[in-house]
Amino acid sequence: MKMRIDIISAVPDSLKCFLNTSINKRAQDKNLVEIYVHNLRDYAHDKHKQIDDKPFGGGPGMLLKPEPFFECIEKLICERKYKHIIFTTPKGKIFNQKIANRFSMADNILFIAGHYKGIDDRVRERFSTDEISIGNFVLSGGELPALMIADAIIRLIPGVLNDSESALNDSLMDGDFIEAPFYTRPAEFKGMKVPDVLLSGDFGKIDMWKEEQSKVLTEKWKKINSTE
Repeated sequence: MKMRIDIISAVPDSLKCFLNTSINKRAQDKNLVEIYVHNLRDYAHDKHKQIDDKPFGGGPGMLLKPEPFFECIEKLICERKYKHIIFTTPKGKIFNQKIANRFSMADNILFIAGHYKGIDDRVRERFSTDEISIGNFVLSGGELPALMIADAIIRLIPGVLNDSESALNDSLMDGDFIEAPFYTRPAEFKGMKVPDVLLSGDFGKIDMWKEEQSKVLTEKWKKINSTE
């Protein structure tokens, strides 16, 4: 059964180009995933199609109103069951490869992408199953996090990547593991040479070199990420 991904957004055009290029397009062309982007304004019924308003209690910025979200989400969940309804927020759990692996097992996933100051919290309270952040910083909206998470999920679907692109050996796929550096032709470029061992044809030595480089880079990565 193919996966279905739905994304609700106040700015849907910002999503469509990325979702219809490269591996994401290939996945759809192979009929392995269906991706639907829902325009929040389609669920606003006043003459101005208003989807935002000032927050109660004062303060700067505008909040996305609950009514369009409720109408859109209730319509979707009446049509199918979603294992994950993902609320992208800097307050959520930091996204990682283990979470991507878990999400990739689902049949249906729904993303709620905020914009402006955020979303009326009743939307999160009623519908969210997973609150996910892509890092300790703030963006203008939840569209970029939704795209990043969707991309990480889609490439894990069996059949999306070919053998040469296999995700099984990617960095971080097997816990805290960083791959060795990669090189291609030419063997020398602007005075920078590819390590001799990679040109040797001795695959035993090459495997040993890759393992050692992976250990060095993994330790460096852990050190970098242990401090701010």
